[in-house]
Amino acid sequence: MTGLRTTLGALMRDGHLYFNDGYRTKRSEHADDGFRIIRAGDVADGSISLDGSDFVSAQFVSAIGEKVGAAGDIVLTTKGSVGRVGVMPATSERAVYSPQLCFFRVRDQAAIDAGFLRYWFQSEDFLRQAADRMNNTDMAAYINLADIRSLQISLPAISEQRAIAEVLGSLNDKIAANVKLTQSADRLRLIRYGALKKPDSRPLSSLARFVNGRAFTKGASGTGRVVVRIAELNSGIGGSTVFSDAEVAADHEANPGDLLFAWSGSLTLHRWYRDQAIVNQHIFKVAADQGYPLWLVAAAIDTQMEYFRGIAADKATTMGHIQRRHLDELVTIPSDETVRAEDEAMHALWDAALSAERENATLAATRDALLPQLMSGKLHVKEAEKVLEEAGV
Repeated sequence: MTGLRTTLGALMRDGHLYFNDGYRTKRSEHADDGFRIIRAGDVADGSISLDGSDFVSAQFVSAIGEKVGAAGDIVLTTKGSVGRVGVMPATSERAVYSPQLCFFRVRDQAAIDAGFLRYWFQSEDFLRQAADRMNNTDMAAYINLADIRSLQISLPAISEQRAIAEVLGSLNDKIAANVKLTQSADRLRLIRYGALKKPDSRPLSSLARFVNGRAFTKGASGTGRVVVRIAELNSGIGGSTVFSDAEVAADHEANPGDLLFAWSGSLTLHRWYRDQAIVNQHIFKVAADQGYPLWLVAAAIDTQMEYFRGIAADKATTMGHIQRRHLDELVTIPSDETVRAEDEAMHALWDAALSAERENATLAATRDALLPQLMSGKLHVKEAEKVLEEAGV
């Protein structure tokens, strides 16, 4: 990319940018409320979670100083899983960054666009430099402030920076809207299910077939379909994802819309929305072919999840899990007449959420393909806009 080649340290020295690492909290400064501590685990996919349970007492605000979270801060993980990026939302929540993070604030918007900087942290240029500087220890990889000051960045004209950020941001905005749609549809479906009368009791295992996955990662070729492990259910497709060319029975294939139940470890329930994949061990594919609709089976399992997690938590000497016999315990469900009456509306909510998730997979792939091309200058903004127009964004 053509433009000014400079360092983050020089941008800070010249007053265009401010950055620092997080606040090193003393145990004596912790409290039940005050400034919520944002940790590395709270940063992912461009967003920042404000659900953490640790706080620094408000009486230490002067010591925290500039390390109080501010709307628009770009936050980078610098220890462990280095390179995850989030943007601090506009919120009334008072927060402070932990030492595993570095935050960036644009001081001069005529020199550098915050959106452009955010996406630069996801570019090959940044990742290559970070890998070169990363300090590896027995505990975790990290980059320090000196490393960050030395990072070189190419800054095109501010108008081009903003145009690049706008193109990539439009995709992220659409993805965020779809996430809200999915969450709303699923929440409404479960609320609606919870309000139904449930006069019948059935073993959970009678509502569907729970087909356990197999150890398909062994001898995997590295090409072909994704092998779905618990990691893929919780975190999506990543660098450690296993691919396999193996031919497997239909019962061990995960197709868009299938229900997958991780019965070991995290004990979570997922609607698979990605392309066809292979179900690995420790995951049930829940096959709704016993006469009950999938939305009913999903809701019935959901009502048991707290109970299942309690069982798993009692297994102190092994990874927490349930056993197949626990699926034989009774659950209460609506009458057949009520299920038939609710089926169309419940299906519509299920399908709306699935459609939004499927679209997001396509949008994310488009964004991830455009980002390196735009940041390197190999693709012009006008060309990227045409791609978005064709994608209906």
